[in-house]
Amino acid sequence: MLQSLAFIFKKIVTALVLPPTSLILLALLGLWLSKHRPKFGRSLATLSLIILLILSLPVSGNALLQNLEMQPPISNSQLEQAQAIVVLGGGKYEHAPEYNHQDTVSRWTLERLRYGAYLQRQTGKSILVSGGTPFGGHPEAETMAESLQEDFHAKIIIIEDQSRDTAENAQFSARMLKERGITHIALVSQAWHLPRATALFEQHGLTVYPAPTGYTHDDNEPINRWLPKASALEKSALALKEYLGQLAIPR
Repeated sequence: MLQSLAFIFKKIVTALVLPPTSLILLALLGLWLSKHRPKFGRSLATLSLIILLILSLPVSGNALLQNLEMQPPISNSQLEQAQAIVVLGGGKYEHAPEYNHQDTVSRWTLERLRYGAYLQRQTGKSILVSGGTPFGGHPEAETMAESLQEDFHAKIIIIEDQSRDTAENAQFSARMLKERGITHIALVSQAWHLPRATALFEQHGLTVYPAPTGYTHDDNEPINRWLPKASALEKSALALKEYLGQLAIPR
């Protein structure tokens, strides 16, 4: 119970700290302060809106994510040394109407599964999928396994379905892998997510070969890079979440 409450509290705090919520709250605070301290309040509100605008530009969102994408694609020699392929969950598409209201995998998860299946076809090595049910429902890892089997005809799938976040992905996956004598893995996730994920898995005594997918690409239209978009703000928020997550990893 306490662990569940702590998890929910962490999610709430994260939502409040990250844009756009944090910047909207800061702007509202500035407007309220402007009644008593007009110059300071207006300056605070204006600064918040300027930062919100900057983070909403594709050029900003792409740059923040690309700065995280440090690892190159996994090499053949690294694949040979890996004993298994671990694919991290990236969210579910819940109660999908077109799939008879069944849960299926999200866009990010599908990208990761596709690449994991591709690596398995190259190596023949087993795949571990990791993802639980943070807020109830069908475990994400089971949905991932179904997609791997039905959509990509993958085999030898290990399911870790208890984790609620990346830290628990690492903790619970490492336990299952070590029980099978596996200590060297190819870790599949979005390129911007892997620096933090790799560090967390290595803390549990695993040798990790990052296998990034879904690299961030700039818009081909130069003008569009400088026009605010909701998708760009989402990218900026994702990147800031990763930077904060890296700071929280014990050294």
